[in-house]
Amino acid sequence: MSRKMLIDGEKGNSNEENVQYDFDLFVIGAGSGGVRASRTSAAFGAKVAICELPFNPVSSEVIGGVGGTCVIRGCVPKKILVYGSSFRGEFEDSKNFGWEVNEQIDFNWKKLLHNKTQEIFRLNGVYKRLLSNSGVTLFEGEGKVTDPHGVELTQVDGTKHRYSAKHILIATGSRAQRVPFPGQELAITSDEALSLEELPKRAVILGGGYIAVEFASIWRGMGVSVDLFYRKELPLRGFDDEMRVVVANNLEGRGIKLHPGKTLSQLIKTEHGIRVLTDHGEELIADVVLFATGRLPNTKRLNLEAAGVEVDKTGAIKVDEYSRSSVPSIWAVGDVTNRMNLTPVALMEGTCFSKTVFGGQPSKPDYKDIPCAVFCIPPLSVVGLSEQEAIEQANSDILVFTSTFTPMKNSISGRQEKTLMKLVVDSETDKVLGASMCGSDAPEIMQGIAVALKCGATKAQFDSTVGIHPSAAEEFVTMRSVTRHVTAGGKPKTNL
Repeated sequence: MSRKMLIDGEKGNSNEENVQYDFDLFVIGAGSGGVRASRTSAAFGAKVAICELPFNPVSSEVIGGVGGTCVIRGCVPKKILVYGSSFRGEFEDSKNFGWEVNEQIDFNWKKLLHNKTQEIFRLNGVYKRLLSNSGVTLFEGEGKVTDPHGVELTQVDGTKHRYSAKHILIATGSRAQRVPFPGQELAITSDEALSLEELPKRAVILGGGYIAVEFASIWRGMGVSVDLFYRKELPLRGFDDEMRVVVANNLEGRGIKLHPGKTLSQLIKTEHGIRVLTDHGEELIADVVLFATGRLPNTKRLNLEAAGVEVDKTGAIKVDEYSRSSVPSIWAVGDVTNRMNLTPVALMEGTCFSKTVFGGQPSKPDYKDIPCAVFCIPPLSVVGLSEQEAIEQANSDILVFTSTFTPMKNSISGRQEKTLMKLVVDSETDKVLGASMCGSDAPEIMQGIAVALKCGATKAQFDSTVGIHPSAAEEFVTMRSVTRHVTAGGKPKTNL
């Protein structure tokens, strides 16, 4: 496809080029991807508008707020709660370092909740100012598509307006889903979990993904009794199997009760709390039941069928390598496309969209070697291929290097919790294909490792790098002995 065809559309003609639109770009959804795309498009000289529902800190039914899921009800508030919950372990560990904690330490949930909400209000304002300073017109309301170049905006008071745009970008993200079984209405999702008026004493969580694991750590760190149910043998499906074992052990070590291979079947409201029934005939009483079983693309109310935009069975908008939908004038970025659902990825996709459409620089998002983290306590972070993925994709043998150790801090505190690090290496090229770590500061360390992988670093280059001592991070450059040598066929090689 030529540059002109890519930017103007394959069916573009002189008549269409002479059409006068209200905006060059209208963005529906002011989350990470939408805000980035609108600002960078405006920097290229485009006339841009963006719409988003106003932020409502009380209602979980209205999914709105400039900044999107990450800022309003995702990464940011979650990380604030992770920080808050981490102090419990710090207080416990401090005793063997000479700190005398003689008085009872109380936790004030409402104070943390208030400070968290204030920070979200601040960030919501920051994002609004970023849009304004970039020359982007912000409409507060709900947008939907009316045709390939039309958007209908419904404001909070019910007033409707219609706007035309040469290009429309959908960046409405995703929303938490509920599990359909009797009593499901008694459960909450992560949206409500971030703003509970009262901290529960007993919590049941259904799900084995990162949201489930993170909230289990958060609540347990705040003194809540937590039961975690998931269908698989281990939590965090899709991550490195060895790391999943370590995370499960750490969750149990922190006092979380794990229920692998089980799910919930019914919830019943009682005067003593929510009676939770499992598919194995067990019963529990909980103050809160959290559904953390994944998220779905937020497309139901967009009226996409009116413009002929194709979606898959989950509701995700189908796009090409440049984020263009089946309709040449309509594009989509972020979780609504269900490609790789991470905030930094949405930012990358938004930037590539702007370069492609308004910068004259057709750009495809690069999904290789993207690092990510699970903010359980302690956290897990990875970049590149897991051991299992490397074995499946390899054309040559795979070398696995691991280091399992008790962190220096735990040697004194007495906490029985190990750190695990891993490098996966192509034996033929010596290139590091993947790295992972479960332990304190793992995300901070992995960000630097990600740069190395993006540059194509080899194991020899890791080995030649001088470590920072004493630190956990130095283990990544001191692993010399091969833990496993797996042949291209996936079989362990024993004659090391």
